[in-house]
Amino acid sequence: MLRIPVKEGENIERALKRYKRKFVKTTIKNQLQERKQYTKPSVARRALLQKAEYVQGLRDQESI
Repeated sequence: MLRIPVKEGENIERALKRYKRKFVKTTIKNQLQERKQYTKPSVARRALLQKAEYVQGLRDQESI
């Protein structure tokens, strides 16, 4: 559970902004999205390989 201490006299929008930033950094959002729909391990592996090929292609283009 995320806890954001709100200081006395602090603007609530500022505290919400800190909460949102901390929420994104903890990757809770990604975990919730992954649990929302089941993906077969073979599909996940294939997506991972495709992403690796894409990144490798970008790195090859940079070195040219």
